[in-house]
Amino acid sequence: MTTPAKHGIVGLTKVVALETAEQNITCNAICPGYVSTRLVEAQIDDQAKSHGIPREQVIRNVLLAQQPNKRFATVEEIGAFATFLASDAAASITGPALPVDGGWTAH
Repeated sequence: MTTPAKHGIVGLTKVVALETAEQNITCNAICPGYVSTRLVEAQIDDQAKSHGIPREQVIRNVLLAQQPNKRFATVEEIGAFATFLASDAAASITGPALPVDGGWTAH
């Protein structure tokens, strides 16, 4: 997704959160970093092939080089976070862009 599109999603999230707050409707943007998916796996393979380097080197030195926790998030982690945000425990969380990025935004 392009940066302007991401900005649009974050802006829309804030507007929806403000417009629906009195109806006890929450709206949040989950902003994942690298997630272990088939698409990412294909990108790893493509990078390894095009640069002539091993998969592990692509993962460690290219994709996760700036990633503080040095690992991909899992789809299960993202799903669990979404489930939490949809629960009553998160009833007062509305409007933010919430990074799930292994510390990337902490730089």
